[in-house]
Amino acid sequence: MAHTLTDRTLALAALFQAAQLVQHVARRGHAADSDVETCIDSLFQIDAPSTEAIFNGRRGLVTGLRTLGARLGSGGSAEELEITRYAIALLHLERKLARYPTMQNTLRIGIERIRNQTNYFPPTHVNILAALGELYQATISTVQPRIMVQGDPTYLADKARANLIRALLLAGIRAAVLWRQVGGNRWQLFLARRKILETAHQLLQA
Repeated sequence: MAHTLTDRTLALAALFQAAQLVQHVARRGHAADSDVETCIDSLFQIDAPSTEAIFNGRRGLVTGLRTLGARLGSGGSAEELEITRYAIALLHLERKLARYPTMQNTLRIGIERIRNQTNYFPPTHVNILAALGELYQATISTVQPRIMVQGDPTYLADKARANLIRALLLAGIRAAVLWRQVGGNRWQLFLARRKILETAHQLLQA
């Protein structure tokens, strides 16, 4: 897989898309179906030939590219900054996960098992989301500090929405792993921020 700025920008866009969707489900009770499907389906693209292929083309990350551009810019409301906090928390969690090879293997086996279910159900089917939610609870949610999702208590207590949030967090971890795989690191978020913003803008215009 090529380690280009475009690849790194797409990985970050996927991360911010997942973070925004987590917020939308937690605070509004819903999120755009197509954006959710892009994130969830990316979990099952294990042997994709390119970064774009993981997301079925860059058009699936339009929301993420826009969010990335806004969040790497300056300022923002408290709700907008919350998206950035989720994204940063996912990046930190991915680094901690790297210390637990047994957990990584459990995740890999679990995702492969759930991927087999997509032969019978679409990626966003309630059964798939429930399985992903359970996998997240059994693995990543045991790593401290846990990501604390804020939102409407009614939505957070709803089992289907809770599973969706966990599945999206898992997709965010997948994007954070991809960011590392294509050469991303924390310094680039500061030193190459302008280039990442320019690339995100170019991808949106393409």
